Amino acid sequence: MTLTVHVRELPEMTGQHLGYSAWHEITQRQVDLFADATWDHQWIHVDPERAAEGPYGGTIAHGFLTISLAPALLSEIWQVTGVDLAVNQGLSELRFRNPVAVGARLRLGAELVSARPRPRDFLEAVIRLTFDASLAEQRQRTAVANLVVLLHAAPQEAGAQREPA
Repeated sequence: MTLTVHVRELPEMTGQHLGYSAWHEITQRQVDLFADATWDHQWIHVDPERAAEGPYGGTIAHGFLTISLAPALLSEIWQVTGVDLAVNQGLSELRFRNPVAVGARLRLGAELVSARPRPRDFLEAVIRLTFDASLAEQRQRTAVANLVVLLHAAPQEAGAQREPA
């Protein structure tokens, strides 16, 4: 179930676990398309026969493919109202802990670390992302990161987020 919150509520939600996305299977087609888009055709990603003999026993998703799924998976967890645009400021503390095997199911967990007013009617939100993969009844943490995003208050909400002059 998707959590719906108003942008003005975010500062009071600091430290709250927001929930989990659904599980989604990672396919070889997704990995191949990502390899084409990023020019990263390393055999551990795109050559199932060679990868079967390699250290992971099969092909694995690119770490950045996993991270690139964050916006879509996060939208399954929460929706923020009162916002007319969101700007990705980047990631901090990104770590890839375990590979994501092709065929594994992946989900995202999220926690609101902080939310603070910024100039020009923006609110800076820091969201702790945790990616877990599940394959053959084994579940493991695959990646963690802090996502920093600027949320711009919609015109009718603008005065509520202003920093004092």
